[in-house]
Amino acid sequence: MDFKFTPKEEALRKEFSDFFKEEMKNAPPEWGTAMESMLSRDACAKFHRQMAKKLGAKRWLSRPWPTEYVGQDAPLTEQFIFSEVIGYYKGAGFDHWGVSLLAPTLLVSANDEQKKEHLPYIARGERFWTQLWSEPGAGSDLASLTTRATKDGNDYVVNGQKTWTTGAHRADWGFLLARTNPAERRSRGLSFFLLDLKSPGITIKPILSLEGSHMFNEVFLDNVRIPARNRVGEENEGWMASQMTSNFERSMIELFSLLERDFEDLVEFSKKPTKGGDVPVNNPLLRNKLAQLALEIDVGRAMSYFILWSQIKGGLVVAAPMACAAKVYGTELMQRLIYAGCQIMGLYGQVGESRWAPLKGLYEREYQLCVGSNIAGGSSEIMRNIICSMGLGLPRSW
Repeated sequence: MDFKFTPKEEALRKEFSDFFKEEMKNAPPEWGTAMESMLSRDACAKFHRQMAKKLGAKRWLSRPWPTEYVGQDAPLTEQFIFSEVIGYYKGAGFDHWGVSLLAPTLLVSANDEQKKEHLPYIARGERFWTQLWSEPGAGSDLASLTTRATKDGNDYVVNGQKTWTTGAHRADWGFLLARTNPAERRSRGLSFFLLDLKSPGITIKPILSLEGSHMFNEVFLDNVRIPARNRVGEENEGWMASQMTSNFERSMIELFSLLERDFEDLVEFSKKPTKGGDVPVNNPLLRNKLAQLALEIDVGRAMSYFILWSQIKGGLVVAAPMACAAKVYGTELMQRLIYAGCQIMGLYGQVGESRWAPLKGLYEREYQLCVGSNIAGGSSEIMRNIICSMGLGLPRSW
């Protein structure tokens, strides 16, 4: 299968690459992977917001959107190329929750007033979002959530607790799923809301990761009032809108592109002599391991390209099972690369950020974080169930 891009698309790729190659020179010295950096470090968070406004000024955050909502009506291919480039350069300025998840959902499910109120802020890089989905007893089984939203005049009063909320401490707004009809079970009786995180009654508490970074949070909602106009879609029909956030841009190309960059850096490290004078890459077993990883990264990129083609030809739902497969494959490949990096570096792979740490201590840090990637964004078990039911037509076991 030939995945060649047109001359126009290649020119656009060069424009994106030139921009990030130059702008990322201004990133704080502690900038590492985009998500961990922008959420855990104040200087990086500031730089991230500055970059978001630059991207917004170029209308790069909203290229596929309709022009009436600050978009360019650009084809999905161009957004794919943008994701591939920003992944490779570990670029700042892209609010995944607002741009990739919420905005497409609003375009499909929101009314005109809601679109005009929120989409321009996202497109300009002026409003950052978080996803208030998981609860202590409802993670992969999201339909069992218990947070309640009770109608009171022109408002809903919300009570409950959300957990593992990525970036809530850096966000301005959140999109929330809550139960509006307690008599219904599972996905029935849920509604989708937009929540200003400055609203009274919200308490955000950090959940520190194993290596000490602050990316996740618990969010407590105590009689929080949400205007009824901030409900997206009909009451008790929020599950459909929530599924739309899961169906957009799941090609994983940004991850595979990031892995390519990390792999290139690891290869360069392997070419340098150690303290004892040995050159790691001269070891045939190590070369075989690196060759295997190179092939696996190319396989991942091919999967992403196929997902893009499937989305263009058949739509987002048709491509969903393949997107789930790419998610499982990509996160497990990331772990294999990180484990390989730790083995190649030996004891230096255990050194945290310092002048002694190769590659800014990337592998020491990521070794402690990478297992969680099999859970975040949908656990591998859930992804495999979707692959079986939607992709292979096998009967559901739940």
